[in-house]
Amino acid sequence: MTSNDSLVARRQAAVARGVSMVHPVFIERAENALLWDGEGRRYVDFAGGIAVQNTGHRHRRVLEAVRAQLDKVVHTCFQITPYEPYVAVCEKLNALAPGKGAKKSVLMSTGAEAVENAVKIARAATGRPAIIAFSGAFHGRTIMALALTGKVDPYKTGFGPYPAEVYHAPFPNPLHRVSVEDSFRALAQVFKCDVAADRVAAIIVEPVQGEGGFYIAPKEFIVRLRELCDRHGILLVADEIQSGAGRTGRMFAMEHYGVAADLYTLAKSIAGGFPLSAVVGRADLMDAVAPGGLGGTYAGNPVACAAALGVLQAFEEERIFERADRLGERIGKALDALAARHVEIVEVRRLGAMVAFELAEGGDPHRPAAELTKKLTARARELGLILLSCGVYGNVVRILVPITAEDAVVDEGLAIIARAASELFTDANVTIPRLRPAL
Repeated sequence: MTSNDSLVARRQAAVARGVSMVHPVFIERAENALLWDGEGRRYVDFAGGIAVQNTGHRHRRVLEAVRAQLDKVVHTCFQITPYEPYVAVCEKLNALAPGKGAKKSVLMSTGAEAVENAVKIARAATGRPAIIAFSGAFHGRTIMALALTGKVDPYKTGFGPYPAEVYHAPFPNPLHRVSVEDSFRALAQVFKCDVAADRVAAIIVEPVQGEGGFYIAPKEFIVRLRELCDRHGILLVADEIQSGAGRTGRMFAMEHYGVAADLYTLAKSIAGGFPLSAVVGRADLMDAVAPGGLGGTYAGNPVACAAALGVLQAFEEERIFERADRLGERIGKALDALAARHVEIVEVRRLGAMVAFELAEGGDPHRPAAELTKKLTARARELGLILLSCGVYGNVVRILVPITAEDAVVDEGLAIIARAASELFTDANVTIPRLRPAL
């Protein structure tokens, strides 16, 4: 048996310091929503590899598809000698993506690659240079993706300068008194003071912010963004890397809004733990880039494509979207009850099974409780639950348990959160009114 302490020491000696470590436990095996470390300790997984395991660890359909593909071909590079699984994944994504008209896709390996290529496609299709993103956004760790990201520490610190012609506007946030109207006034100011609207290629937005704190875009905001983009010939890019692939109870979170984006980025849960990402969008836009302008040596690897086909099969067989809605309701009710007991929980947010709760000192949203959040995630780990924090101020706990998790396992994890909260939070004994972002 290799101890966690010895592996932490080896990691510190061998791995670059810039790679963070949220939990000092080394996982040896996993099954659905459970993890076991090398010391034999069992954990309930409410992190899902940062939203990668929507269909659970080692789903049988994914493993079957991968094993079959391993006996055929592992790599040839799709641009050199293509293979059918890549085409099959694109066909399925094109059929699932919201919006009228023909769609096309391109496959990559990581979410950051998908974002980078969405920017390339938008610029090629419009002939314009500028991109607008939002405060609190997270779009990846490559330089262009970092320029779009709306959180400095730790992602952007020390890596500038960033590409030019990237602008930010505030994301609407009722809890923190940023209205939809505030966001649109800021966009008007960007057009007036920073860049003309006819120089903007795309506006990129997360329908539900991921790293930014699981803030849900109000329906009015997304509808008005669509209208703004149409008015000025700007493309709307929906970054669905964390919110997509069933997490919100739909294949794409944009399906909740009644309007379509021009381009979508996907990654994370699309391939059940194998590295795969995609840009999906209007065929005319996707074809704006000349042959050779898109691709990558490992992009759309055949094993990862096979895994994605297994994931999509599991979505259909197990009615994952409906299951996500039920799961989110179960978690949301438990957290609402917890929030009524502890003033530090100032808001519970969810769309489908994309759920989070925000912590603040004394119940004041303007006093983010980052240290308390760290204590909660650490105590939960001690009790056998893996949690993740997020948010610009590090004071939001996000729950990304596999959608396939058994109810008993979900309830076990929720009970651990409640126990840790009872040890660390103030007992309110009163019901605190909650602001709830609504579609």
